[in-house]
Amino acid sequence: MTLFSSRHGWRTPRGKALTWLAIACIMAGCATPPPPAPVVVAPPPAPPAPAPVVIAPAPPAPVVVQPSYVSQAATPKDYRRDAATHLYGKVAERIYKGKMPPLLHAVGVLQVDIDRNGAVTDVRWMRAPSHVPAVMAEIERTVRAAAPYPAPIRMQGVTYTDTWLWHKTGRFQLDTLSEGQL
Repeated sequence: MTLFSSRHGWRTPRGKALTWLAIACIMAGCATPPPPAPVVVAPPPAPPAPAPVVIAPAPPAPVVVQPSYVSQAATPKDYRRDAATHLYGKVAERIYKGKMPPLLHAVGVLQVDIDRNGAVTDVRWMRAPSHVPAVMAEIERTVRAAAPYPAPIRMQGVTYTDTWLWHKTGRFQLDTLSEGQL
C-alpha cells in the first residue's frame, strides 16, 4: 500500500488529512529532537564570609609567689640563722628579751622542711615538749604562720633544726638567736 493509494483516495478530504498526517509523522521522525529543557543550575553558594580574625591574648604567665627575701646560705646550719631572723621579724612581740631564766616552761627541738620557694612543707619534733601539748601546737602554728621563709636559692630546699626555749609567759627564744640563760 502506498501513501497515495487510490483506495482511500488522497484527493478526498479524509485522504488528504491522512496523507498530511503521514507526512508529518515521517518528518517528525527525521527532525532533530527538541532541545533539552534548560536545566536551572543554582548559582554556587557564595563563599562564607571570612570569620573575623580574633587574636587571643597570650595566656598569662604562671604566677610565682616570690618570697619576701632570699637566703644565700649554702648549708642547713647557715640557713637556720636566716630562718630564725625571719621568724623573729614575724612575731617580734612574742620574743623574750634578755637572758632566759634557769627554769623554762618547755624546751623543744623541731625540724622544719622548707621548699625552694620558702614554703613550709613539714615539721617534725626531734625532742617534743610532750608535757605541754598546747606549747607544741603553738610552736607548730607559729612556724607555719611565718611562711614564706627566705628562699634557699643555693639549695633546692632545706631541712633545718632549731631549739625552742619557751618561757611560762608564752614568750620564747630560738637557740640560734638566744641571748643565753641565767
